[in-house]
Amino acid sequence: MSISSLKTMATGESTCKHDECMTAVEWKGTRTIKVNEHRPKSKLADPTDAIVRIIYTTICGSDLHLYHNEIPGMQDGDIVGHEGVGVVEEVGAKVTKVQPGDKVVISAVIACGACDYCKERMYSCCDTTNPRDRIAALFGYSHITGGYDGTQAEYVRVPYADTNLLHISQDTFSKLQEKLLLLSDVACTGWHACELSEVGHGDVVGIWGCGPIGLMAASWAKNRGASRIIAIDDIPSRLKLARDIGAETINFKEIKNTVGKIRELVPKGLDVGIDAVGFRYASKSMRHKVEKMLYAETDSVDVVDEVVKSVKKGGRIALIGDYIGVANHFPIGALMEKSLTLRGGQLHPQKYWPILLPKLLSGEAFVDFFTHRMPLTDAPRAYKVFDAKEDDVVKIVLTTKATDDLGSSSVESRPIEATVITETIV
Repeated sequence: MSISSLKTMATGESTCKHDECMTAVEWKGTRTIKVNEHRPKSKLADPTDAIVRIIYTTICGSDLHLYHNEIPGMQDGDIVGHEGVGVVEEVGAKVTKVQPGDKVVISAVIACGACDYCKERMYSCCDTTNPRDRIAALFGYSHITGGYDGTQAEYVRVPYADTNLLHISQDTFSKLQEKLLLLSDVACTGWHACELSEVGHGDVVGIWGCGPIGLMAASWAKNRGASRIIAIDDIPSRLKLARDIGAETINFKEIKNTVGKIRELVPKGLDVGIDAVGFRYASKSMRHKVEKMLYAETDSVDVVDEVVKSVKKGGRIALIGDYIGVANHFPIGALMEKSLTLRGGQLHPQKYWPILLPKLLSGEAFVDFFTHRMPLTDAPRAYKVFDAKEDDVVKIVLTTKATDDLGSSSVESRPIEATVITETIV
């Protein structure tokens, strides 16, 4: 497959006839999202492709980086979104593992399945789909990750379909429905955090950030035998969910000295620290806020600094919050002198699917993160609500016409008291 056939993010021009159009969510600039109901429908571009009709999609916390125009490489009209569950509409001649009519989960990471990294099951390091030195291609996540149309649309083209689609039986689909979205990203990223930091029986684990990824990491840490979990955030509703999972919680707006509080709770320090926050939410100190404002750095390491100070000597740290550039004041001395292990990286969904799907089916982990349900055509309002964290939102299911054909879901619609916005949010 040629790279030119892979990169198909269009410009959003409305040139299609009615039966060749689809509805898609387009990025139009800083805090501006538009629904285009006349986007040309996705088409096969290679024999290894599949076209998937989207049943469920969602907004990820990392999509808010795009929303705030803090990830380079976005272009006017790019279709966003990297999580999706749907039904196969059409397949290329070389696709063998799925066929039209199959229900599938779409991997957020686009991997070829054949390069050296994919053979090592390091799918987010794939060299083929995004030939850069950092990361594989991602759906709907700027042209620095390959420039692929995203999943917040009625249809999406999936390259290397045999690698990037998980076939779901009708019985499994009926049991899990929109919870299957977690296998696109959230469940796999939370598990990846525990893998990177080697969470095991008896570990005391600290998790910074109680968004869906942090909560999922907490749920998996408990599943893997952690003796204590301490979750840090400042949103009461999310801290309550962490407590529902079984974590102790610290509200850093109420307790200013997070490190001191952790040392009080765990005098020897944490076995494991997980940063599920990332660069955009991590500026807790005025120093980093000023330096970012002056373009002296792109990423703040305030949270990383807290994690390094909170883990014990010989402790393990996982960075799964997004970091994209450079940062000042990294605590390299403490990292070295405390003999800490720090690992980071994006998820490897295809590696974890055989492990995690049975766990979701058996109910081994807390996964009740979907708090709201809205139609795809309401995506601009959904972004506004999710960004402002209104109405105790944790994660929003976006539905399509294909969802309506199913007629049911485990997530009830919740009214949101917000200004009705028809197309854009500025």
